Amino acid sequence: MKPVRAALWILAVLASAAALLAERRISSYSRSPYYEEMVRAARLMEEAEARVRDARTAAGIGIDPLRDPNSTGLVGVEYSETTTSLGDLESKRTSAGPDMAALSVLLLREAGVKSGDAIAVGASGSFPGLVLAVLSAARALDLDVALVASLGASSWGANIPEFSYLRIHEAALPALGYPIRAVSLGGGGDSGLDMQPEGRRLLSREISRSGLRFIDPRSLADSVDERMALYDAFLDGRPCAAFVNIGGASVNVGEEAEALELAPGINLPERLPSGGTGIAFGMAARGVPVIHLLNLRALARDYGLPWDPVPFPGIGKSRVYTVYDRSLYRRRLGILSALYFAALAALGAAGTALRRSPRV
Repeated sequence: MKPVRAALWILAVLASAAALLAERRISSYSRSPYYEEMVRAARLMEEAEARVRDARTAAGIGIDPLRDPNSTGLVGVEYSETTTSLGDLESKRTSAGPDMAALSVLLLREAGVKSGDAIAVGASGSFPGLVLAVLSAARALDLDVALVASLGASSWGANIPEFSYLRIHEAALPALGYPIRAVSLGGGGDSGLDMQPEGRRLLSREISRSGLRFIDPRSLADSVDERMALYDAFLDGRPCAAFVNIGGASVNVGEEAEALELAPGINLPERLPSGGTGIAFGMAARGVPVIHLLNLRALARDYGLPWDPVPFPGIGKSRVYTVYDRSLYRRRLGILSALYFAALAALGAAGTALRRSPRV
Protein backbone atom coordinates (compact mmCIF):
# COMPACT_ATOMS: atom_id res chain seq x y z
CA MET A 1 0.00 0.00 0.00
CA LYS A 2 2.71 2.47 0.91
CA PRO A 3 4.38 2.29 -2.55
CA VAL A 4 1.01 3.00 -4.20
CA ARG A 5 0.34 5.97 -1.93
CA ALA A 6 3.85 7.30 -2.61
CA ALA A 7 3.15 6.98 -6.31
CA LEU A 8 -0.07 9.02 -5.91
CA TRP A 9 1.85 11.75 -4.08
CA ILE A 10 4.45 11.82 -6.85
CA LEU A 11 1.69 12.07 -9.46
CA ALA A 12 0.14 14.98 -7.57
CA VAL A 13 3.48 16.81 -7.48
CA LEU A 14 4.01 16.14 -11.19
CA ALA A 15 0.50 17.41 -11.97
CA SER A 16 1.21 20.62 -10.04
CA ALA A 17 4.53 21.13 -11.83
CA ALA A 18 2.88 20.47 -15.21
CA ALA A 19 0.13 22.98 -14.41
CA LEU A 20 2.69 25.67 -13.54
CA LEU A 21 4.60 25.05 -16.77
CA ALA A 22 1.39 25.08 -18.81
CA GLU A 23 0.30 28.36 -17.22
CA ARG A 24 3.50 30.01 -18.39
CA ARG A 25 2.82 28.81 -21.92
CA ILE A 26 -0.77 29.97 -22.08
CA SER A 27 -1.08 32.39 -24.96
CA SER A 28 -2.66 35.70 -24.07
CA TYR A 29 -2.55 36.92 -27.67
CA SER A 30 -5.06 36.65 -30.48
CA ARG A 31 -4.90 37.76 -34.11
CA SER A 32 -4.81 41.47 -34.73
CA PRO A 33 -8.03 42.92 -36.20
CA TYR A 34 -5.79 44.16 -39.01
CA TYR A 35 -4.22 40.74 -39.63
CA GLU A 36 -5.32 40.39 -43.27
CA GLU A 37 -4.12 43.88 -44.17
CA MET A 38 -0.83 43.27 -42.38
CA VAL A 39 -0.24 40.03 -44.26
CA ARG A 40 -1.11 41.71 -47.56
CA ALA A 41 1.38 44.50 -46.85
CA ALA A 42 4.13 42.05 -45.89
CA ARG A 43 3.64 40.11 -49.12
CA LEU A 44 3.81 43.35 -51.13
CA MET A 45 7.09 44.23 -49.42
CA GLU A 46 8.40 40.76 -50.17
CA GLU A 47 7.61 41.32 -53.86
CA ALA A 48 9.19 44.78 -53.85
CA GLU A 49 12.37 43.41 -52.26
CA ALA A 50 12.60 40.68 -54.87
CA ARG A 51 12.49 43.35 -57.59
CA VAL A 52 15.17 45.39 -55.81
CA ARG A 53 17.37 42.32 -55.41
CA ASP A 54 17.04 41.51 -59.12
CA ALA A 55 17.81 45.10 -60.13
CA ARG A 56 20.88 45.20 -57.92
CA THR A 57 22.17 41.92 -59.33
CA ALA A 58 21.50 43.13 -62.89
CA ALA A 59 23.51 46.28 -62.13
CA GLY A 60 26.47 44.12 -61.15
CA ILE A 61 26.41 45.21 -57.50
CA GLY A 62 26.93 42.15 -55.36
CA ILE A 63 25.11 41.33 -52.13
CA ASP A 64 27.43 40.59 -49.23
CA PRO A 65 26.13 37.41 -47.52
CA LEU A 66 27.80 38.43 -44.25
CA ARG A 67 26.32 41.94 -44.16
CA ASP A 68 23.00 41.01 -45.77
CA PRO A 69 22.41 37.33 -44.91
CA ASN A 70 18.74 37.50 -45.93
CA SER A 71 19.78 38.77 -49.41
CA THR A 72 17.38 41.72 -49.35
CA GLY A 73 19.52 43.96 -51.56
CA LEU A 74 18.67 46.82 -49.19
CA VAL A 75 21.85 46.81 -47.11
CA GLY A 76 24.53 49.21 -48.29
CA VAL A 77 28.14 49.63 -47.24
CA GLU A 78 29.80 50.97 -44.12
CA TYR A 79 31.13 54.08 -45.81
CA SER A 80 30.99 55.76 -49.22
CA GLU A 81 31.07 59.24 -50.74
CA THR A 82 27.33 59.61 -50.10
CA THR A 83 27.39 58.53 -46.44
CA THR A 84 26.15 61.24 -44.09
CA SER A 85 26.54 59.66 -40.63
CA LEU A 86 27.12 56.47 -38.70
CA GLY A 87 24.42 53.83 -38.73
CA ASP A 88 23.69 50.50 -37.06
CA LEU A 89 23.91 47.42 -39.30
CA GLU A 90 21.50 45.33 -37.22
CA SER A 91 18.87 48.09 -37.42
CA LYS A 92 19.19 48.26 -41.20
CA ARG A 93 18.81 44.51 -41.52
CA THR A 94 15.83 44.41 -39.17
CA SER A 95 14.11 47.21 -41.11
CA ALA A 96 14.31 45.15 -44.30
CA GLY A 97 12.09 42.35 -42.99
CA PRO A 98 8.56 42.03 -44.47
CA ASP A 99 7.13 42.17 -40.94
CA MET A 100 8.08 45.85 -40.95
CA ALA A 101 5.30 46.41 -43.50
CA ALA A 102 2.89 44.68 -41.12
CA LEU A 103 4.00 46.99 -38.32
CA SER A 104 3.48 49.99 -40.61
CA VAL A 105 -0.13 48.90 -41.17
CA LEU A 106 -0.63 48.63 -37.42
CA LEU A 107 0.86 52.07 -36.75
CA LEU A 108 -1.19 53.72 -39.48
CA ARG A 109 -4.40 52.12 -38.25
CA GLU A 110 -3.69 52.99 -34.62
CA ALA A 111 -3.00 56.58 -35.69
CA GLY A 112 -6.54 56.70 -37.09
CA VAL A 113 -5.73 56.37 -40.79
CA LYS A 114 -8.57 54.87 -42.85
CA SER A 115 -8.65 53.36 -46.32
CA GLY A 116 -8.74 56.08 -48.95
CA ASP A 117 -7.01 58.67 -46.73
CA ALA A 118 -4.00 60.71 -47.82
CA ILE A 119 -0.71 60.70 -45.93
CA ALA A 120 2.58 62.58 -46.24
CA VAL A 121 5.89 60.72 -46.00
CA GLY A 122 9.34 62.24 -45.48
CA ALA A 123 12.14 59.72 -45.91
CA SER A 124 15.91 59.68 -45.88
CA GLY A 125 18.01 57.12 -47.69
CA SER A 126 19.19 55.68 -44.39
CA PHE A 127 16.40 53.11 -44.13
CA PRO A 128 15.31 51.97 -47.59
CA GLY A 129 13.61 48.98 -45.99
CA LEU A 130 11.38 51.25 -43.94
CA VAL A 131 10.37 53.25 -47.01
CA LEU A 132 9.34 50.09 -48.83
CA ALA A 133 7.52 48.94 -45.68
CA VAL A 134 5.48 52.14 -45.37
CA LEU A 135 4.62 52.18 -49.07
CA SER A 136 3.61 48.51 -48.94
CA ALA A 137 1.34 49.28 -45.99
CA ALA A 138 -0.13 52.25 -47.83
CA ARG A 139 -0.86 50.10 -50.88
CA ALA A 140 -2.49 47.43 -48.71
CA LEU A 141 -4.68 50.12 -47.11
CA ASP A 142 -5.40 51.88 -50.43
CA LEU A 143 -3.96 55.22 -49.32
CA ASP A 144 -2.83 58.24 -51.31
CA VAL A 145 0.82 59.02 -50.56
CA ALA A 146 2.98 62.08 -51.08
CA LEU A 147 6.58 60.87 -50.72
CA VAL A 148 9.44 63.34 -50.55
CA ALA A 149 12.84 61.66 -50.26
CA SER A 150 16.36 62.77 -49.40
CA LEU A 151 19.16 60.64 -50.79
CA GLY A 152 21.88 60.98 -48.19
CA ALA A 153 22.21 57.87 -46.06
CA SER A 154 23.91 56.69 -42.92
CA SER A 155 26.13 53.61 -42.82
CA TRP A 156 24.59 50.44 -44.28
CA GLY A 157 21.64 52.33 -45.76
CA ALA A 158 21.13 53.26 -49.41
CA ASN A 159 24.66 54.67 -49.56
CA ILE A 160 26.01 52.88 -52.61
CA PRO A 161 26.37 55.75 -55.12
CA GLU A 162 25.52 53.50 -58.09
CA PHE A 163 22.46 52.14 -56.28
CA SER A 164 21.00 55.08 -54.38
CA TYR A 165 17.47 55.15 -53.05
CA LEU A 166 16.35 56.44 -56.45
CA ARG A 167 17.46 53.17 -58.05
CA ILE A 168 15.84 51.17 -55.26
CA HIS A 169 12.58 53.04 -55.68
CA GLU A 170 12.57 52.61 -59.44
CA ALA A 171 13.00 48.87 -59.02
CA ALA A 172 10.18 48.60 -56.45
CA LEU A 173 7.79 50.98 -58.24
CA PRO A 174 5.94 48.33 -60.31
CA ALA A 175 5.02 46.50 -57.10
CA LEU A 176 4.07 49.53 -55.01
CA GLY A 177 2.96 52.17 -57.49
CA TYR A 178 3.82 55.33 -55.54
CA PRO A 179 6.10 57.86 -57.28
CA ILE A 180 8.51 60.17 -55.50
CA ARG A 181 7.13 63.71 -55.56
CA ALA A 182 10.45 65.47 -55.02
CA VAL A 183 13.97 64.68 -53.89
CA SER A 184 16.86 66.41 -52.14
CA LEU A 185 20.45 65.54 -51.36
CA GLY A 186 19.65 65.26 -47.66
CA GLY A 187 22.30 65.37 -44.97
CA GLY A 188 23.42 68.68 -43.48
CA GLY A 189 21.15 71.57 -44.45
CA ASP A 190 19.24 69.11 -46.66
CA SER A 191 21.90 69.93 -49.25
CA GLY A 192 24.56 67.28 -48.61
CA LEU A 193 26.86 69.42 -46.48
CA ASP A 194 28.19 66.39 -44.59
CA MET A 195 28.95 64.36 -47.73
CA GLN A 196 32.11 64.42 -49.77
CA PRO A 197 31.93 66.77 -52.77
CA GLU A 198 32.12 63.75 -55.05
CA GLY A 199 29.09 62.29 -53.28
CA ARG A 200 27.06 65.44 -53.87
CA ARG A 201 28.07 65.39 -57.53
CA LEU A 202 27.09 61.75 -57.98
CA LEU A 203 23.70 62.17 -56.34
CA SER A 204 23.00 65.42 -58.22
CA ARG A 205 23.63 63.52 -61.43
CA GLU A 206 21.24 60.78 -60.28
CA ILE A 207 18.53 63.37 -59.57
CA SER A 208 19.06 64.98 -62.96
CA ARG A 209 18.75 61.58 -64.64
CA SER A 210 15.48 60.87 -62.82
CA GLY A 211 13.76 64.05 -63.94
CA LEU A 212 12.26 64.51 -60.48
CA ARG A 213 11.79 67.87 -58.83
CA PHE A 214 15.06 68.75 -57.10
CA ILE A 215 14.83 70.51 -53.74
CA ASP A 216 18.11 72.43 -53.54
CA PRO A 217 17.54 74.83 -50.65
CA ARG A 218 19.58 77.81 -49.51
CA SER A 219 18.75 76.90 -45.91
CA LEU A 220 17.02 74.20 -43.91
CA ALA A 221 14.10 76.53 -43.31
CA ASP A 222 13.68 77.00 -47.07
CA SER A 223 13.59 73.22 -47.50
CA VAL A 224 10.90 72.88 -44.82
CA ASP A 225 8.80 75.56 -46.51
CA GLU A 226 9.18 74.00 -49.97
CA ARG A 227 8.26 70.54 -48.73
CA MET A 228 5.23 71.78 -46.83
CA ALA A 229 4.07 73.55 -49.99
CA LEU A 230 4.54 70.31 -51.96
CA TYR A 231 2.48 68.35 -49.46
CA ASP A 232 -0.25 71.00 -49.49
CA ALA A 233 -0.40 70.96 -53.28
CA PHE A 234 -0.73 67.18 -53.24
CA LEU A 235 -3.45 67.22 -50.60
CA ASP A 236 -5.37 69.92 -52.49
CA GLY A 237 -7.56 70.74 -49.51
CA ARG A 238 -7.92 67.20 -48.22
CA PRO A 239 -6.89 66.51 -44.61
CA CYS A 240 -3.54 64.86 -44.02
CA ALA A 241 -4.32 61.70 -42.05
CA ALA A 242 -0.73 61.24 -40.85
CA PHE A 243 2.84 62.32 -41.42
CA VAL A 244 5.35 59.46 -41.49
CA ASN A 245 8.99 60.30 -40.84
CA ILE A 246 11.54 57.69 -41.87
CA GLY A 247 15.09 58.13 -40.62
CA GLY A 248 16.67 61.14 -38.99
CA ALA A 249 16.76 63.76 -41.76
CA SER A 250 17.03 67.17 -40.11
CA VAL A 251 14.47 68.66 -42.49
CA ASN A 252 11.89 66.25 -41.10
CA VAL A 253 12.77 66.19 -37.40
CA GLY A 254 14.60 69.50 -37.00
CA GLU A 255 18.00 70.20 -35.50
CA GLU A 256 16.89 71.42 -32.06
CA ALA A 257 16.47 69.51 -28.81
CA GLU A 258 12.76 69.14 -29.59
CA ALA A 259 13.69 66.36 -32.04
CA LEU A 260 14.38 64.18 -29.00
CA GLU A 261 10.71 64.51 -28.02
CA LEU A 262 9.70 62.38 -30.99
CA ALA A 263 8.97 58.91 -29.62
CA PRO A 264 9.33 55.78 -31.76
CA GLY A 265 5.98 55.00 -33.31
CA ILE A 266 2.90 57.18 -32.96
CA ASN A 267 3.14 60.75 -31.67
CA LEU A 268 -0.17 62.49 -31.04
CA PRO A 269 0.05 66.13 -32.14
CA GLU A 270 -1.03 67.58 -28.79
CA ARG A 271 1.89 65.85 -27.06
CA LEU A 272 4.63 67.36 -29.21
CA PRO A 273 6.27 70.69 -28.34
CA SER A 274 5.52 73.66 -30.52
CA GLY A 275 9.11 74.85 -30.88
CA GLY A 276 10.41 72.23 -33.32
CA THR A 277 11.33 73.40 -36.81
CA GLY A 278 11.15 70.18 -38.80
CA ILE A 279 8.25 68.95 -40.95
CA ALA A 280 7.10 66.63 -38.14
CA PHE A 281 6.48 69.58 -35.82
CA GLY A 282 4.89 71.65 -38.57
CA MET A 283 2.44 68.83 -39.24
CA ALA A 284 1.77 68.33 -35.52
CA ALA A 285 0.97 72.04 -35.21
CA ARG A 286 -1.79 71.41 -37.77
CA GLY A 287 -3.18 68.56 -35.69
CA VAL A 288 -1.68 65.78 -37.80
CA PRO A 289 -0.48 62.58 -36.04
CA VAL A 290 3.21 61.85 -36.58
CA ILE A 291 4.59 58.34 -37.02
CA HIS A 292 8.31 58.39 -36.25
CA LEU A 293 10.35 55.48 -37.60
CA LEU A 294 13.92 55.70 -36.38
CA ASN A 295 14.67 53.86 -33.12
CA LEU A 296 14.30 50.32 -34.46
CA ARG A 297 15.28 48.60 -31.24
CA ALA A 298 12.48 50.31 -29.35
CA LEU A 299 9.95 49.59 -32.09
CA ALA A 300 10.95 45.92 -32.21
CA ARG A 301 10.73 45.63 -28.44
CA ASP A 302 7.39 47.38 -28.12
CA TYR A 303 5.62 45.67 -31.01
CA GLY A 304 7.00 42.13 -30.93
CA LEU A 305 9.26 42.21 -33.97
CA PRO A 306 12.15 39.75 -34.00
CA TRP A 307 15.49 41.54 -33.86
CA ASP A 308 17.89 40.94 -36.76
CA PRO A 309 16.55 37.46 -37.56
CA VAL A 310 18.14 35.05 -40.02
CA PRO A 311 16.09 33.93 -41.82
CA PHE A 312 13.11 36.24 -41.60
CA PRO A 313 10.15 34.52 -39.89
CA GLY A 314 7.24 33.42 -42.02
CA ILE A 315 4.71 36.11 -42.80
CA GLY A 316 1.99 36.19 -40.16
CA LYS A 317 4.03 34.33 -37.54
CA SER A 318 5.55 37.12 -35.43
CA ARG A 319 3.88 38.66 -32.39
CA VAL A 320 3.40 41.91 -34.30
CA TYR A 321 0.39 40.24 -35.97
CA THR A 322 -1.31 39.69 -32.61
CA VAL A 323 -2.92 41.72 -29.84
CA TYR A 324 -3.00 41.11 -26.11
CA ASP A 325 -6.30 39.46 -25.20
CA ARG A 326 -7.01 39.33 -21.46
CA SER A 327 -10.29 37.44 -21.90
CA LEU A 328 -8.55 34.76 -23.97
CA TYR A 329 -5.98 34.30 -21.20
CA ARG A 330 -8.71 34.00 -18.58
CA ARG A 331 -10.64 31.43 -20.60
CA ARG A 332 -7.57 29.27 -21.15
CA LEU A 333 -6.50 29.63 -17.53
CA GLY A 334 -9.97 28.53 -16.47
CA ILE A 335 -9.74 25.40 -18.60
CA LEU A 336 -6.28 24.62 -17.25
CA SER A 337 -7.45 25.14 -13.66
CA ALA A 338 -10.42 22.84 -14.19
CA LEU A 339 -8.20 20.11 -15.61
CA TYR A 340 -5.71 20.52 -12.77
CA PHE A 341 -8.28 20.30 -9.99
CA ALA A 342 -9.98 17.40 -11.74
CA ALA A 343 -6.66 15.56 -11.77
CA LEU A 344 -6.10 16.28 -8.07
CA ALA A 345 -9.65 15.14 -7.28
CA ALA A 346 -9.06 11.91 -9.18
CA LEU A 347 -5.82 11.28 -7.30
CA GLY A 348 -7.54 12.08 -4.00
CA ALA A 349 -10.36 9.70 -4.79
CA ALA A 350 -7.85 6.99 -5.61
CA GLY A 351 -6.08 7.58 -2.27
CA THR A 352 -9.40 7.40 -0.35
CA ALA A 353 -10.30 4.18 -2.07
CA LEU A 354 -6.97 2.71 -1.06
CA ARG A 355 -7.49 3.64 2.61
CA ARG A 356 -10.93 2.05 2.66
CA SER A 357 -9.91 -1.14 0.91
CA PRO A 358 -9.57 -4.21 3.21
CA ARG A 359 -6.00 -5.07 4.09
CA VAL A 360 -4.86 -8.46 3.07
